[in-house]
Amino acid sequence: MDDDKLGVPSPEGEGSPESSKAPEASRTEVVTTPSVEVMTETGLIRHPPPPPPPPAALDPQDEEEDKMLRMSFMEHLEELRSRIIRALYGLGIAFILSLGFANKLWDFVSDPAIVALKHLHVNPPRLAQLTPMEGFSIIWVELPLLASVFLASPWVVYQLWAFISPGLYKKERRMALPFVLLTAGLFIGGGCFAYFLAFRYGLEFLLGIGMSNNVQPVVSITEYFDLFVNVTLGVALVFELPVVIFLLTLLHLLSPRFLLRHSRYAVLAIVIAAAIITPTPDVFNLMLFAIPMCALYFIGVFAGLALVMRREGRSLPWRTVLVTALIVLLIAGGVTALTLYFHLHLTNKWPFLIK
Repeated sequence: MDDDKLGVPSPEGEGSPESSKAPEASRTEVVTTPSVEVMTETGLIRHPPPPPPPPAALDPQDEEEDKMLRMSFMEHLEELRSRIIRALYGLGIAFILSLGFANKLWDFVSDPAIVALKHLHVNPPRLAQLTPMEGFSIIWVELPLLASVFLASPWVVYQLWAFISPGLYKKERRMALPFVLLTAGLFIGGGCFAYFLAFRYGLEFLLGIGMSNNVQPVVSITEYFDLFVNVTLGVALVFELPVVIFLLTLLHLLSPRFLLRHSRYAVLAIVIAAAIITPTPDVFNLMLFAIPMCALYFIGVFAGLALVMRREGRSLPWRTVLVTALIVLLIAGGVTALTLYFHLHLTNKWPFLIK
């Protein structure tokens, strides 16, 4: 008689439910995509599954970020060291070139003092040398160094751009030439503004303020040159305000909306800075510094706005901008033409324009 008929269970591994399920458990499961079943009038129809969707395209900004240069902290320090050394080489070459024109440079720098002394009827209209080494240190060392700063400014600005350009997008690196030309041009333009306009009026005011009290002005070349450097370099650096604002906007550290919202504080800071830079305490020379600085601030805000709108794919209303600029130029040209026609010149007393 069979064991199953006697009720004796069969041993494990020989036909037991556990043994019959064991091979199924050991099989490798294959995951398949279920087909799509559609019920029609003729019956059930199975269609193959739809293909998977294609991978999402990368955002253009993400693609540009992938193309940005990646540098470690030590590589940044090495790049900074290299750029500083190259900038110093440029300054050294400019210093050597300036040495050959030291005498002519001093005639150019001392001209505002000579003209101011002549207007004040100081005889002889000359600067004084008080120590034996004063003439050598000023004319042959410090003056060529100052001239080399202005002469090598395009090269120094290019080294600055080359250092920060690896952290910019590819399309933003194309602005290297405009950045260098505008930055160096504003720096040199600020120095010219200080030399031809601000420094001359301030110097004549300072030299003549004590003459009504029987004080004879005797100016040493060291004191004069120190004042000249402070005013000239100070104004030249202030003229870099649009570039600073543009760079901070380019690096996403500032926004035009933030700058416009806090413009009243910016104007207050500009007036305070103008009061510090201005060599005289009168309001005329203060406004002579403050008005161009405020204009430079809003020019920088406009440049930052143009950059942001370009990033967002929008365009500026250039027609309105050009019309406004044309109106401002016409007003400035009209005032200049009237000044030349009536032979007027600026003065530090009301009405500030006299024959």
